[in-house]
Amino acid sequence: MKFHGAITALVTPLKNGKIDEKALSRLVKQQIAAGIDGLVPVGTTGESPTLSHEEHQRVIEITVNAAEKKVPVIAGTGSNSTDEAISLTRFAKKAGADGALLAAPYYNKPTQEGLFRHYEAVAKAVDISIVLYNIPGRSVVNISPETVARLSKIPNIVAIKEASGSMDQTSHILSLCDMDVLSGDDSLTLPLMALGAKGVISVLSNVLPGEVSELVDAFFAGDHDRARKVHHKLFPLCRAMFIETNPIPVKRSMKLLGLCEDDLRLPLCPMQPGNEKILIKALKDYGLKIKG
Repeated sequence: MKFHGAITALVTPLKNGKIDEKALSRLVKQQIAAGIDGLVPVGTTGESPTLSHEEHQRVIEITVNAAEKKVPVIAGTGSNSTDEAISLTRFAKKAGADGALLAAPYYNKPTQEGLFRHYEAVAKAVDISIVLYNIPGRSVVNISPETVARLSKIPNIVAIKEASGSMDQTSHILSLCDMDVLSGDDSLTLPLMALGAKGVISVLSNVLPGEVSELVDAFFAGDHDRARKVHHKLFPLCRAMFIETNPIPVKRSMKLLGLCEDDLRLPLCPMQPGNEKILIKALKDYGLKIKG
């Protein structure tokens, strides 16, 4: 399956220490109504590191059920244990997800051969479309373009979410193979699409799904002037969403806009007051109305 366009890396709404299931279902339906092209539950933005396995699975189930097959659901199933990644990916398949997003194994720092074998093992174990996730700022290891090219030969590894922050990395990948690239950084969506990326897995679209979709749609419709205008308007908010560790700013934004609560689990904690002021200014400057 191909995953193209504007895809939202969903937050996981929490309330009183538990998953707010009603809020999650509502957010899924709002995203689809706004024209988003796909949804990624329980990725980094969905706070997967602090969810139990049962909670992780429940978020996938809720998202799949609420989406009603109207858009693809790409479940986050990455782990630094290959066996655990296989188990989570099997569950995603069983739950009806259309794909699985697997971050590069973190902390144990596998070699490039280890990365290849990790993804190869998951792909062979589960017949589901797999999206690699390169985010060396969190995983410490970079999936090299050469490793991506090797993995591209495995039929059900269909794309990579590229969040290295490097334009050269995407250029190198696309010079070596025809793997679909999705931007993993909102501020780089337009530049990476100009290089050949097929869209974005976005944090900002939790707040502005219609506008992120407009940027991507305008580019692929050939209206590059419009795409640039939308990019420039969104850019200050793209930066504000990462003024502290994701998803702290985006969840605070959603609370301020009345979309859901902004509860977090330690070790994530509420924004520092000075940074919150910067975030609020960026939201207001864009023209958004603060509700809480």
